[in-house]
Amino acid sequence: MDSEKARIFIFKNARPLDLARWTFLFENGSQQEVLKHLASYQNADGGFGHALEPDCWNPNSSPIQTWTATKIIREIKLEEKEHPIIQGILNYLSSGKDFDGHTWANTIQSNNDFPHAPWWSYDPIPQTTYNPTASLIGFILKFADKNSQPLETARVLTQEAYAYFTSHYPLDAMHTAACSVDLYEYLKESGNEDLLDMAEFKRLLQAQIQHSITYDTSKWAVDYVCKPSLFIGSKNSDFYQENESICDYECEFLIKTQEADGTWAITWVWADYPKEWHITKNWWKVDLIIRNIKYLEAICV
Repeated sequence: MDSEKARIFIFKNARPLDLARWTFLFENGSQQEVLKHLASYQNADGGFGHALEPDCWNPNSSPIQTWTATKIIREIKLEEKEHPIIQGILNYLSSGKDFDGHTWANTIQSNNDFPHAPWWSYDPIPQTTYNPTASLIGFILKFADKNSQPLETARVLTQEAYAYFTSHYPLDAMHTAACSVDLYEYLKESGNEDLLDMAEFKRLLQAQIQHSITYDTSKWAVDYVCKPSLFIGSKNSDFYQENESICDYECEFLIKTQEADGTWAITWVWADYPKEWHITKNWWKVDLIIRNIKYLEAICV
């Protein structure tokens, strides 16, 4: 792996937030610098927009964009429950906006008013999906105050999410499966393991991960497929040991497929908005550099 070329690409192309993520993760940078730039994507209602998730340029708050913020919060290991960003997210999730009483919307209507990937086009026909709901439930379990209404609601929603998972098992949607893994990990982190049969949840998720991973590795470099890094970020993961071989293969794959400019290929494309896609593609290349080097450092050494 050529980390110096990757670093040069980051410094030339990254948004300030992603540059701060890079420096935090790999160059002893400041957590506060990440949070300063993350806050610029947060709206007054506490939700996130403004293309934080680069495939949708909608400035309005949405569950997917807000979920993206929660992933960054986990990445930098922010644990301060009273932090304004965390409190804002809890306020948004508790407001009822983009929420039907059971799940948060996967797409919102105003997405259609701004450049976006086709998969973020608004679907007026309601469809039950736990992407990103399962992960957002876990966030509330971890950060909401004890005995608060948001926490009590999240405890009920946990049962619903688990019932959905078991009744639709195995899931075909890899990102919904990844959100289920998030929920499992949040349950452990927040001390809410009493809500579910965690041993059974772990067993089912282990099988789900193996169902979801694309084992035809000839597709990895050219198609949008499921690799173990979607679920497993370190050797401490409960799912690493039984997937060690394919995780190690991904290490080899990443080392072999890094491009001359230090990036990795983006294997998806927008159908419309070619000018915006040209910008977004570089944002994704930056994000992929960060994710891949994190994975290589966590799994491959």
